[in-house]
Amino acid sequence: MPGDTLHLNTQATRKNTYDAIVIGSGISGGWAAKELCEKGLKVLMLERGSKVEHPNYLTATKNPWDFPHRGKLSTEDRRIHYVQQRHYSFRDDNKHFYINDKENPYQETKRFDWIRGDIVGGRSLLWARACFRWSDLDFEANAKDGIAVDWPIRYKDIAPWYDYVEDFIGVSGQADGIPQLPDGKFQPPMEMNCVEKFFKSEIEKKFNDRKVIIGRTANLTAPVKGRGLCQYRNLCHRGCPFGAYFSTNASTLPAAFATGNLTLKDHSLVNQILYDEKNQRASGVEVINTETNQTETYFARIIFLNAATVATTFILLNSKSSRFPNGLGNGSDQVGRNLMDHHKTLNISAKIDGYEDKYYFGRRPNGIYIPRFRNVKEKRSDYIRGFGMQAGAGRDRSNSNTLGIGVALKEGMTEPGSWFFGFTGFGECLPYVDNRVTLNPDLKDKWGRNSLTVDAEFRDNEKSMNKDILAAGREMLEAIGAKDIHITEGMSFPGNSNHEMGTARMGKDPKTSVLNAFNQMHEVKNVFITDGSAMVSSGWVNPSLTYMALTARAANHAVEELKRGNL
Repeated sequence: MPGDTLHLNTQATRKNTYDAIVIGSGISGGWAAKELCEKGLKVLMLERGSKVEHPNYLTATKNPWDFPHRGKLSTEDRRIHYVQQRHYSFRDDNKHFYINDKENPYQETKRFDWIRGDIVGGRSLLWARACFRWSDLDFEANAKDGIAVDWPIRYKDIAPWYDYVEDFIGVSGQADGIPQLPDGKFQPPMEMNCVEKFFKSEIEKKFNDRKVIIGRTANLTAPVKGRGLCQYRNLCHRGCPFGAYFSTNASTLPAAFATGNLTLKDHSLVNQILYDEKNQRASGVEVINTETNQTETYFARIIFLNAATVATTFILLNSKSSRFPNGLGNGSDQVGRNLMDHHKTLNISAKIDGYEDKYYFGRRPNGIYIPRFRNVKEKRSDYIRGFGMQAGAGRDRSNSNTLGIGVALKEGMTEPGSWFFGFTGFGECLPYVDNRVTLNPDLKDKWGRNSLTVDAEFRDNEKSMNKDILAAGREMLEAIGAKDIHITEGMSFPGNSNHEMGTARMGKDPKTSVLNAFNQMHEVKNVFITDGSAMVSSGWVNPSLTYMALTARAANHAVEELKRGNL
């Protein structure tokens, strides 16, 4: 067993020993590294992907004509990235950020869109940057509905940590006084365009249960040390050379490196966490170098596992020992279960007449938002929980209806087209114990490791909610007098919202959960998990801000426990 061989080469052990190891460099991993380094720990960050250094993003300043396929995916792109190309964010100008699906296969019992970055920074370079706080409507939901297990924390426990991370990352937004969507510490809000202001006025006048607000986003509208302001290019998906949106690369990594306490190793694929049977603690990690195929072992007093939900699940399930034959810290049999993701609508859109003499400045990388208004006061009978709606208005790039050839056609093409308005609804998914991830020994990846099987689906509650999102979208468009309303029936598949979570959930009882109230494994006290896998329910808003707050809180607790000699 790993615990029996730790000290055969004491020199190598000392060389590869750190105070803490952070697995993964995405949103939560970056925060773990920053916090632990700033508290004086020597930290090793392990990232399976290739190095990306801020501000040197390969395509950030390229013109459309610099791309051979003008932004379109080639046949070869689709062959290699047959899963990644299912997602809207995968494009010709940022495909180098994403994983090679041919080298990293998994089995889908039912369709699951596992969208993965493969670079330092992970999906912090690819996220949509929406930053919303959860409220006790979310943290109390499981207990009130008798679903799954209760959250071991409430809003008051995490509110100071929301403050802390918002101060650092910079969130533009506005205090709106909506109980189910707590206000935060905001930079100046971005401005709605004329049609969005019209929509807000009409909806709030005609529906007393609905508010329309500017999106709250981690794009800077005021200075933050070491980073520039948003340039309204809306090219965030390429990486921002100005550092104007929050990413690991532009924000938490520089802060961690500034302490002199961080060591970063890229191309380092974590295969398993090693468990010391004698001391009943995790002792380190086994890593495969993806370039050389060599295996190396690193040791630490504490480990933060932040590989992103499904990859974190793999590491836990693959980390077997005499004490944990079914995976590290899996005495509850909850590791891999309760997989959730937000379901989203496919298309709700329409044309808006009457503002042809108006335009807007720049390309704002942020929409407007209609916070949850279902099952807040009055309860529905067809589903529980709720949804939020991200929306926005704009103008078609040109007047495509222009007739003629030559000069007439060219002049017509310089005129902006009609105004349009579109919605995307994101709804909560309930935690189902048999929506799960398991090891698959029959399908191997490029490095000969077991792969995963994902068996998850949206069910009646999500399907009923999705129908209501579509109905609500039509209702609001009709209420403002929109024309040519287009509704596409149906919903996304699990994984496609990029909000996968729940497979190593927090909870009060070690028999029914994996982590305690501080994201610490019940059964392996020196392992902390603060990515999406820790979530007990999915909530109705984007979860990334909550991951950051939980990570900062857990890191603080871990260091305090180290000082007390408990780890």
